[in-house]
Amino acid sequence: MKSFTLFCLVLALAVPFTNAEAQTTGKATTIDELAKMYDVSSCKKCHAQIYNEWEKSIHARSLIGTGRTMATIKTAITDGMMKEWTKSGVRDVKDIKVEHMMHCLKCHLPQLKDATDDVARQIAQAVMDSDQATLEKVNINCIICHNRKALVHKMVDGDPEPNVIYGNKDGSHGDKMFTFMKKSPIMKESIICGQCHGLGPNFDLANPTQCATLYGSYLHNYVQAEGVELQTCQDCHMHVDKKGHLMPAYRDPQMAKKAVTVEVQTKGYQVLYKAGEHIPTAAIQVRMTSNAGHRIPDG
Repeated sequence: MKSFTLFCLVLALAVPFTNAEAQTTGKATTIDELAKMYDVSSCKKCHAQIYNEWEKSIHARSLIGTGRTMATIKTAITDGMMKEWTKSGVRDVKDIKVEHMMHCLKCHLPQLKDATDDVARQIAQAVMDSDQATLEKVNINCIICHNRKALVHKMVDGDPEPNVIYGNKDGSHGDKMFTFMKKSPIMKESIICGQCHGLGPNFDLANPTQCATLYGSYLHNYVQAEGVELQTCQDCHMHVDKKGHLMPAYRDPQMAKKAVTVEVQTKGYQVLYKAGEHIPTAAIQVRMTSNAGHRIPDG
C-alpha cells in the first residue's frame, strides 16, 4: 500500500493544485484535477496507433458506455441511493460521497478513490444532467490497466510502483513520470479483465450489487467445457481481428456475427379454416448457438 500511496502523491505533485484540501490530502477536488492526475496524452507520442484505437473504445468513455451505462448509473443514484437504499444517507446529490459512487465506479472509474467527495458529487450531477462532455474527461485509460490494475497478487508481486508502466517486458520507459517498464504476470491473462468484468456481486462494497459476471461465466462454463480451444479475453477482443485496444464488444457487427450462430428453418402451409377459406401459416424453427467464451449478453 505504501507504493500506491506514493503513486498517488507523485500524480498529485504533477498537477498545479491551488485548492488547500488538494495540497493537504493529495486528492483531486475537481473532475479536471482528477483528469490531469490520470492524463495519458503523452502516451500518444510513442504509441499513436494504440492510443487512437483506445480513443475510439468504450473504455475511453467508461461513464457513458453504450448509452445504457450512464442510464444505469443514474438509476443507481435515483432509485438506489435516494430511494430503495434507505440507510445510504443519500436524499440529494449533495449527500453523495465517494463510497456511494464506488458501487458503479469501482470499475467504471476506480481512480475516484484518489478524489474527494466533491468530485463524486460533480460526477453524480453530470450523470443526472446527461452531461457527456464532462463525463468524457475521465475514463479507463493506459494508467488504469498498465499500472493500477496490473498486479492482483499483492502479497506476491507487491503494489504497483508509482513510476512503472506494466506490460510484457522489463526495461526503461521514455516518459517523465513512468520511467520504467516491468512485466506483469497477468497482462496476457483473462484475470486482468476479470477485475472489472467480474464474478458477480461486489461483496466488498457496503451495498453489494450484481453487475458484470463475464469472468465468472468464462471460468465456470468456457474453461471447463470439452472440445474448445482455450482462448483469453485478449485473444478474442484484441488479437484475432487485429482491433487491438479498440477491444470491440457486442455493438461491433463483426463480433456479434461471430458470437452467435443462428439457424432458421421454415415451412409454409395453409390451414383450412372453413370450406373454401385457407389461412396462410408458417412453422418457424430457430436455433441459436453461442460461440462466445461467456454468457451473452453480459458486461
